[in-house]
Amino acid sequence: MHGEYKVPGGKLVVVDLDTRDGVLRDVRVAGDFFLEPDEAIQAIDRALEGAPADTDASGLAARIDAALPPGTEMFGLTTEGIGVAVRRALAHATDWTDYAWQLIHEPPRPPALHMALDEVLTTEVAAGRRPPTLRVWEWGAPAVVIGSFQSLRNEVDPEAAERHGIEVVRRISGGGAMFIEPGNTITYSLSVPDALVQGLSFTDSYAYLDDWVLGALGDMGVKAWYQPLNDIATDAGKIAGAAQKRMVAGQGAVLHHVTMAYDIDADKMTEVLRIGREKLSDKGTASAKKRVDPLRRQTGLPREAVIERMIGSFRDRYGLTEGRVTDEETARAEELAATKFGTREWTARVP
Repeated sequence: MHGEYKVPGGKLVVVDLDTRDGVLRDVRVAGDFFLEPDEAIQAIDRALEGAPADTDASGLAARIDAALPPGTEMFGLTTEGIGVAVRRALAHATDWTDYAWQLIHEPPRPPALHMALDEVLTTEVAAGRRPPTLRVWEWGAPAVVIGSFQSLRNEVDPEAAERHGIEVVRRISGGGAMFIEPGNTITYSLSVPDALVQGLSFTDSYAYLDDWVLGALGDMGVKAWYQPLNDIATDAGKIAGAAQKRMVAGQGAVLHHVTMAYDIDADKMTEVLRIGREKLSDKGTASAKKRVDPLRRQTGLPREAVIERMIGSFRDRYGLTEGRVTDEETARAEELAATKFGTREWTARVP
């Protein structure tokens, strides 16, 4: 069995192993990490040898911690990351490079249609009718996108939204509200097979699916990191929020979508969103403006250039071919937008 795990912000961990009589055998840990002293790698292998095959990642990490020589130093590696790689090997998880990734980057769409496209495309990936897909959104209108379980009245000021011509839609994933203005926001979705995140906890899957964009931002001079559960942050503040939805049709798939602040009008945002003092305090900030530090200022690049570099980074890592939403997928999404995502019943399902 073979498992791989890219430690967020770190290096790749590779584990090869077998199982016999319900325990781990012939365990070999490798990777492009740094580890001192040299004999620590043998200590890691010995610690995992004979471990019950149902031990979770934390339990495996505890075995390794107890076996490491005094003064061991790890660079780009964590014992928890090794445990995750073992769990991925046991779960027969796939890797990013096992797939032929497709890019969808099409003209602007209405907000409700974007919500529908996420559901349709991820369902198609789950059914095996579509390859894993990176979809970069272009917005046809300003919007507030609320999480699946958020209260509409608690999150949005309807009079302010109407005054500014902002459409309110509800997505299928959880998480918080997003304030969207075309040209000021970068949004993308990953629709991936469930096998890609096998062996990862829900929390770990966020970091794993966000890791490529951290690298892309780094290439643009932005030092960013994953901040549990679902934020991407820099020294200057939060720049992005992620959300996920698991689809169970067919082989299963995961929808992971991210909204990044490029140049948000924070004053307008605070008029439309009911951002409470407690939430701002939790972020350790005094004003909403500090919470949405724009990528424009940090990169010095036009929005289109930021998107182009992000796509290029993904392509360099994993390969990426140009694709499109098929006519059939478009028809299904338009129907879903009309019957679900564009309806008051769905948007106000949590009043």
